[in-house]
Amino acid sequence: MNDTSASRAEHDLHASGSTRILVWDAPVRVFHWLMVVSFAGAWLTAESERWRLLHVTLGYTMVGLVAFRFVWGLMGTRYARFSSFVRAPAAVARYLTSLVKGCPERYVGHNPAGAIAILAMLLVTLAIGITGWAAYNSGGGEWVGQLHEGVANTMLALVVVHIAAVLVSSLLHRENLVRPMISGYKPGTPDEGIRTARWGFAALVIAAVFAWWWVQWQSAPHQPAGAATDRRAHADSDD
Repeated sequence: MNDTSASRAEHDLHASGSTRILVWDAPVRVFHWLMVVSFAGAWLTAESERWRLLHVTLGYTMVGLVAFRFVWGLMGTRYARFSSFVRAPAAVARYLTSLVKGCPERYVGHNPAGAIAILAMLLVTLAIGITGWAAYNSGGGEWVGQLHEGVANTMLALVVVHIAAVLVSSLLHRENLVRPMISGYKPGTPDEGIRTARWGFAALVIAAVFAWWWVQWQSAPHQPAGAATDRRAHADSDD
């Protein structure tokens, strides 16, 4: 952003009585982007036997992150709590109606429609973890693996809808809704902001995830450097 556009943005904020306020705390943002990385990685490695351990590790990571998010939804900062964005069906209908009319209701945190998508993705992630565990441990036969794949496809569909909704909402609200999930800041009045980003809790989440990845890496079976060559040579001799 150049100096001209920056000064124009500051002028617009002052003219509307708004300023930059902290809305999304660090744990929420860390959770969001770790989920993005974990799901993308798990999806890309789903069909590869070679990367099976990585796929499983990322799947369990997602389940752990969701467990944290449920806890943080009860004890986190103002806009992280479920009580601040989970609303009755009437509120969802009213918000969607305002979108159709082209004058969407403003919400500092998650809007009612976004809240439904978030809850759906949290629950579907748990379903992915349960079916994935059953498939990985061969506890239910081939149909469990197919169910796991179907649930994962449902998650992908939810992600696509979520991304599309964020882009459309950004246009309708005339507000970049992606940037706040990086910086934590949105336009608003001082009384609407949260006081602290809670980086200490975010650091604990990051440390826990990286520790889990390290443990999985250390427990992975390591193939000797010449093992693959020996197998190929043995196969050639059999031929």
